[in-house]
Amino acid sequence: MSGRAKLTVFAALATLLTAWSLSPLVESQAWLLQAALLLVVQSAVGAGARRVPLARSLTVAAQLLLSLLLLALLFAGKVESTGSGPLAYFVTDFGSLFAQGVHDVGEYAIPAPLTDGIQLLLVSGVLLIGLLVDLLAVTARTAAAAGLPLLALYSVAAGLSGGGEASWFSFLLAGCGYLMLLLCEGRDRLAQWGRVFGSAPRGRGAADSGISSGNVRAMAPVRFGRRIGALALGLALVVPAVLPALDDGLLGGPKDGEGAGGSGGTISAVNPLVSLQSNLNAQDNRVVLRYRTDNPQQGEQYLRILGLDEFNGSKWEASGRALTDVPQQMPVPPGLGDQVRLGSTEVTTNITASDGYTQRYLPMPYPATAVEIGGKWRFEPVGRTLVGDQLGRDKYQTVQGAEYKVRSLLLKPTAQQLQKAPAPDPAIREEYTKVPDNLPPVVAETARQVTQGTKDDYSRAVKLQDFFAVSGGFRYDTQTASGTGPEAVARFLANKEGFCIHFAFSMAAMSRTLGIPARVAVGFTPGEKQSDGVVNVSMRDAHAWPELYFQGVGWTRFEPTPRSGLNVPDYSRTQAPTAQPSVPAPLPSQGAVQPAPAPSASAECPPEMKKLGECGPTAPQQSAAGGDGPSVATVLGWAAVVVAVLGLPLLPLLWRSRLRARRLGTGEVLAAWLELGDAAWDVGVAPDEALSPRRAAGRMVDLGRLEPDAAAAVHRVAGAVERALYAPPGAEVSYAGLADDVRAARAGLLAAAGRLTRLRALLLPRSATRISWAVSARRSALTSAASARLTALRLRLPLRGRG
Repeated sequence: MSGRAKLTVFAALATLLTAWSLSPLVESQAWLLQAALLLVVQSAVGAGARRVPLARSLTVAAQLLLSLLLLALLFAGKVESTGSGPLAYFVTDFGSLFAQGVHDVGEYAIPAPLTDGIQLLLVSGVLLIGLLVDLLAVTARTAAAAGLPLLALYSVAAGLSGGGEASWFSFLLAGCGYLMLLLCEGRDRLAQWGRVFGSAPRGRGAADSGISSGNVRAMAPVRFGRRIGALALGLALVVPAVLPALDDGLLGGPKDGEGAGGSGGTISAVNPLVSLQSNLNAQDNRVVLRYRTDNPQQGEQYLRILGLDEFNGSKWEASGRALTDVPQQMPVPPGLGDQVRLGSTEVTTNITASDGYTQRYLPMPYPATAVEIGGKWRFEPVGRTLVGDQLGRDKYQTVQGAEYKVRSLLLKPTAQQLQKAPAPDPAIREEYTKVPDNLPPVVAETARQVTQGTKDDYSRAVKLQDFFAVSGGFRYDTQTASGTGPEAVARFLANKEGFCIHFAFSMAAMSRTLGIPARVAVGFTPGEKQSDGVVNVSMRDAHAWPELYFQGVGWTRFEPTPRSGLNVPDYSRTQAPTAQPSVPAPLPSQGAVQPAPAPSASAECPPEMKKLGECGPTAPQQSAAGGDGPSVATVLGWAAVVVAVLGLPLLPLLWRSRLRARRLGTGEVLAAWLELGDAAWDVGVAPDEALSPRRAAGRMVDLGRLEPDAAAAVHRVAGAVERALYAPPGAEVSYAGLADDVRAARAGLLAAAGRLTRLRALLLPRSATRISWAVSARRSALTSAASARLTALRLRLPLRGRG
């Protein structure tokens, strides 16, 4: 095997070993076998293109084209087609499958189910990395640079999986693959200079080996480099495990019992200013809650713990209120009107808390209507929260290990309802619009500037939300100090960076300066849905958000934090409410002309609805003769794709057959001699232009191991070439059996060659190199012609300034 072929093998092997780091991301590993098979085909195409040889750009283009075709065939029919023909599949359907994969990645937690979309992302990602590694390591001969795409692949896998017990093994596989690739390239480079260095022969003394001591063997550079690589890899794996100071690095993590708050393996109660930031920055992202729900909008179901309704200028905190027994049916939420309540849906959520979650406040969807839970709990009516009761001295009821069911309302307020909300109750306005005297004036001034031109509280709230989340230039950063003084909000508005605490506190404070009742809620975002339907809520899902009060709707969530994965409520999006017509349109008179009962098309019916037949009489009807089968255009398009895929490997064969027929059809001796030389070249007898026709024929007979009949045909063609070169003008040099002799000689060459050689001579002929030669010659000719024309044009131009 040649050095470049070995490089191809090790480049593909390094990619596959690195791709193993993606295996913890999904439940099934079936995609890895598919990726391996497609990667082998892609690498084989690159190896064949380099042996032809083709230009580097053509080699990469051939690999990319074949990979796309194989992906298209592998994932054909995985998504419902919205068009006809292969173009619609590649542009629309294939793209929609990619989009579905991106959606599935965001929908499921790790390990995710192997959906078609996720499988497409994994396989195509490995093929892309493999193409880059092959391009850098084999085509461009820079194996060291091939480590960059390999590192990118491993970094993505390690970042998504968050490490784990198998992370060291994945790192070991990826590192070994890269080291083997470097070693293979190093040996190939040394081999190009001659004999690969080795150790001194056994038995030679110091005088022969150049070493001053006795019978000491000189170590080979390759062997020495191999030991250095093994030692470096061993240190990279062992040292982080031995040194405690490095346990937060690539292969380590926080130890058990070192969670937020240092509570010895338990998670402390949520403190809005301290523990929330610790949870967001925690390396140990433990799951604290698991739940199932029949909520059709699971992405909107936040788990609320408590509300912070008192702002004293230094911090937001929950005001002390009286607790009551937990009622079987909770009262109607404050401010909720009949119109919104009747349009709501009651949903059920079954929640299980982890054994390490020691929170006293019960996480629940808001607003809850009933709770079924064991233990001693108390109800706080204003904030609608459940608090663990005291069980003994310094001992309280907590959520630890609890299993409970919550029934809650899925409220669906509209932008129109919020915009037309009446003025809040005076008691609500007085309590929840209080701001301290020491609040910096810049807070109220900024609120007025942001909401300038608005006429109602809803529009002001949306303006504030968009100011923080979109247009204000704020940046989400969990490392920012939270701060508790009266200048904390002003400092945040100036620096424009912080995490959810800053955004929630600032929007609530600014809303109060505008006269909008506001408070801050602390809890968890909806979490990550698993393949079995269970939703996991982890420490990093801890969150804070503002709640604004609107009469008729009640306390309403807004989302000013510009953090990925957060859902902005539909009612708070920046879209103008559609105006309702004040007067209904008049009905048509009885004498008016009635429309046709079945119009041929409807401009207002979208294509998706037409396809499903949901547009009433305007939907297209299937004819009885047409059936439900694919259209003629679709069949012809897919047939063309299949023909193109099957015919791609046959292109060199078709080109050589056409070229052979053209050369032998002319009857010219030199053209026939050129065809005979190419036929010998295809089976491995490279042409030698320095030899005479007679010596070239003898060399062809010897190296090609031709039988007597085929050898005689070669010598007859060589004799005709000598006559053509040295005969006087007008002499007859050709003969009637010239083309038959070339074909007989070619058949003898193929018969004497091995099976693989014959196959390559047919499908990947070496003489195809003449194509690149012709292209290069044409390019040089065009360049020379353009240069000559520019020179002539410059000479014809008048010269100024001559003496």
